[in-house]
Order: sequence, then C-alpha cells, then structure tokens
Amino acid sequence: MVQILENYPKIKQTFNVVPSLFEQIEDYNTGRIKDKFLELSKKPANQLSASDKEFILQNFFSINGAKVIHTFPRYYQLNAKKLNNQQFTDQDFLDLQVYFNLAWIDPSFRQNIPELKKVVLKERFFSEEDKAVVLDKQLAILKEIIPAYRNFSQNNQIEISVTPYYHPILPLLCSTNIAKEANRKTVLPKEEFNFPLDAKYQIDSAIDFYKQRFKDAPLGMWPSEEGVSEHILPFIIEAGIKWIVTDEAILFKSLKLKKRDTKLLYQPHLLTRKSGALNVVFRDRNLSDMIGFVYHGMKEIDAVNNFLSHLQNIDKAFKGKDILVTIAMDGENAWEYFRNDGHDFLNLFYTRLSECDFVKTTTVSEYLKLNPAKNEIKHLAAGSWIYGEFGKWIGNPHKVKAWEWLLEARKAIDKTKSPGDLAWKQMYILEGSDWYWWYGEDPDGSFDRLFRLHLANLYKMLKIEAPAYLSNPLTP
Repeated sequence: MVQILENYPKIKQTFNVVPSLFEQIEDYNTGRIKDKFLELSKKPANQLSASDKEFILQNFFSINGAKVIHTFPRYYQLNAKKLNNQQFTDQDFLDLQVYFNLAWIDPSFRQNIPELKKVVLKERFFSEEDKAVVLDKQLAILKEIIPAYRNFSQNNQIEISVTPYYHPILPLLCSTNIAKEANRKTVLPKEEFNFPLDAKYQIDSAIDFYKQRFKDAPLGMWPSEEGVSEHILPFIIEAGIKWIVTDEAILFKSLKLKKRDTKLLYQPHLLTRKSGALNVVFRDRNLSDMIGFVYHGMKEIDAVNNFLSHLQNIDKAFKGKDILVTIAMDGENAWEYFRNDGHDFLNLFYTRLSECDFVKTTTVSEYLKLNPAKNEIKHLAAGSWIYGEFGKWIGNPHKVKAWEWLLEARKAIDKTKSPGDLAWKQMYILEGSDWYWWYGEDPDGSFDRLFRLHLANLYKMLKIEAPAYLSNPLTP
C-alpha cells in the first residue's frame, strides 16, 4: 500500500505499525526464526514424510479461494484434487509448495520482479530451482518493508503511527474491572487483573522500538483494537504521543449522546488532563467498514462511485466547511477479499481522489497542525471499535478463564527474584489481544494450544512447574 502511493503524489495517508509484527519481519530477515511453513516449503518434495504431506495438504490452501486460488488454474486444480481426496504425486506437492508461497506474494511483485514473473508464466511442473527463486524473493521483499515505510515517511507523504508493542487491550491490563465500565453485564474473572505498569511498558517499549527504526518519535498511536479508557491516558500523554484514534461509538458514549452527530464526529477533540493534553480523532465507522467488509463484493467502479457519493453528500451537508472525515481500518481484513489484492480498487480510488475538487487527503498530524481541536472531552468512555465495549476479549467463560490463568502467571513472575528479560517478554506476549479474542471462538483450537504453550514456557523460564491445567484444552 505504501509503494502504490509513488504514483499518486497528492494522496497522503497515515499508516499504523505494530512493533511485534515488525520484530517478526526482522527475525525472518536475519534468519533467527524457525517457521514450519517455511521449513516445509524448503524441503524437497520427494523427501517429504507422510506427516509433512498431511500438514501441507491441510495448510497450503489457506488463502482466499474465490479471489486467489481460483485465479491460478493449476492451484485451483490442486485444490479440487485435495477436496476429492485424490492421491498427490511428488510433482503435485512441489507445485503446491510453489503456489502457496507465490499466492501470498502481492500481485505487483509477481508482475514486476522478472524472476517471479517467469515462474508465474510457467504455471506448472515447477522445479526445485523455481521454488528456490520464489522463497528467495519472498525474503528479499520482507527486507524492503521497513525501509519502504521509512523512505515514504521522510518525504511527508505518509505519517506512521504505532500500536502498543504486543497489541494488548490497554484498559484491561490496567484493570479487568474496566470491562464493566463499558458494559455492566460483563462477567469478570474471580480476581482482578490489575497491572497498569504493564500497560505503560507496552506503550513505552513500542515508542522506543519505533525510534530505533524511524529515528523520530511517533506523534500518533492506535491503541490496540481502538481500546481506550481514562486509565490509559496518562501513560500515552507522558510518552509524548500527541494523538490517538478510536471508534465513533466512544465519542458518543463519552458525550452521552444517543444519536449519531456528524458535526461532532468530523472534527478532532481534545483531552486535557493533569499529565498534559492529547488529541483524539474518531473514525467514521460506516465508511471505514464499507472498505473493510463491503466493497470487495462490488465492481471497483461501483465501489469507488459509492464511496465518493458518500463524501459528496457529507460535503453538501457541511456546505464546504473544513471538516475531518477519518477512515481507519485494519489492514489485514480487506485486501485478500478484493480482486487482484485490492490493486484495481485502490488505483481507481486514488485516481479519483486525486482529481476530486471537494476532498483533500491528509495525515492526522498535518491536519491537527492546521486545525487545532476546539472541543474538549471531559471523560473518555471505556470501550473498543467492537460495539464500544470489550466483550470480544472478556466475558464468556473461556475468555474469563484465560484471564485467570494470565493472573496466576503474572503473580508467579512477581514472586520470582530475578525472572530475566526473556521471561518478562514472554509475559508481555501473553497479554496480546488475540489470545482472548479467539477463546470460545477458536475454530480448530490452535490459539488455545499456542496460549497454553506460551504459558507453560513462561513457567519453564521461571523454573517453576507449570500448572496441570495447562495440559488440557480450554477451548470447547
């Protein structure tokens, strides 16, 4: 998405990075990581064991079928063969190894890197040398990611904001009881998880990580899952962050409004507290979710026309006044579901926005510099982008139990005289939001297995015997 902007100098955007994801990219770049997918991709097809083959058949079709697999005749054929329980030859497994890795590489790279284009045109009967080309180029592309963000931020076309290091729900680290502030019906753990300094660490370490990669400090922060509350504001302000983004539901809850009010939505707001001041922008949920979840089912021209018609209606309603319409969405949700990985939509979208006379794209900091927030919010309501509450991460019996297990682990680390940096890192990883997102909704139990493995590893680092309950699945 950053590289596309090279062709659209009028388009400015704010991109958000999660340090733990960048850390993983760097681990690939330096070869520090072991990855079963990568190891089994590298393994010669004629040397695959029965268990290797089973893993590949189960996992190497894990990409959008209609928008990706079906666009490659040979990949489609292999998928049909698997669905019909037909026997795979060594050549079938080799072609599958190639296609799984090739399909996850962005179409622009497949088209513009000659070696990859040659493999794409070959279509089938790949050799081990062809596979090596794909895997080598895959890692070469990974090495370009962080420099690309850095280069584009230096020319002021993009702003880069940051998320707390391991993507935790910050308010719940401060206190799981805050979930009741967002929804009084929330079922809480037997004992409160209450470690605000963990929230502070997740913020501060993210900013340190950012400074090391981009030299300057970030001005903006996207709290994980747009989860906010009053409790986290001092840590964010003291860290030097100037603005945060969250969902429009939080604005209307904060102001105790029952009806949506776009006059309030389409402007930044100020949070003035003892520790300092912080700007907050609220995303237009409808427009953001149209891109994230709706437009992939439409023709590109119809989707772009629809979006611009909404902007035109907003412009008419405000009669040319200067307003800020914030579009904020998770990057991984959208593009796999769009045709051609979203390139057709984005190129048309950016072309039309560049030509538009009633819209100007901007970064958040650029807008705030020219248009300081005028309205103050005295109390920021607790909640996230999902229904303005935290029910996706706490409340059902499995999520609650996971928080109780986390608390036991947190107590164990506090009782240890010298836990060490690695143990603390393991603890902070366990505070990441997705463990709790999936509890009770984990399709194949993989998040449950990984969470229990991470917990067991923490106890091992502390030289404490892991609790017996970690041997049994929590997911139903």
